[in-house]
Amino acid sequence: MSDPLELEVSRALRQVPLRRAPPSLESRVLAEIGRRAALPWWRRSFARWPGPARVGFAMTCAALIAALLAMTRPWAPGAALAGAALAGAGARAAGSWLPWARSALTLIDVARELEAALVRVIPLDWLYGAMAAGALLYSALFGLGAVAYRTLYLNTSSAGDFPS
Repeated sequence: MSDPLELEVSRALRQVPLRRAPPSLESRVLAEIGRRAALPWWRRSFARWPGPARVGFAMTCAALIAALLAMTRPWAPGAALAGAALAGAGARAAGSWLPWARSALTLIDVARELEAALVRVIPLDWLYGAMAAGALLYSALFGLGAVAYRTLYLNTSSAGDFPS
């Protein structure tokens, strides 16, 4: 079932006695583990935060995003024509209390106007076809990647079949 060389190497490695880590390395590793355990929760990874803190952080981020989007016109296909003055007012209001947000809101306005222009010019059936073609190409890329991985990186048995 297994390769004889693999069995021989495995047997030889089991006979080698285990070595102890140098004392300086062991003490440094234990000190780092202790230092990380002593960190406050907000300095740890987000996955280690308490549940209420994660929910609060997510809600705060959502509220900030909603506030920034509320300063500009609504996300509607026809709103690019109707709300240009309102969007400019939103960008000016954002610029007064968030100076860095003015350029971000201007970029969002340009993207919305481009999207509205493209929707007016390109037929909707073509857009749906392009999305379907993109999904098909993405799934083909995923499938080819899976075949390449299976072919190149998985070990084959002696008969040349793939393991199951």
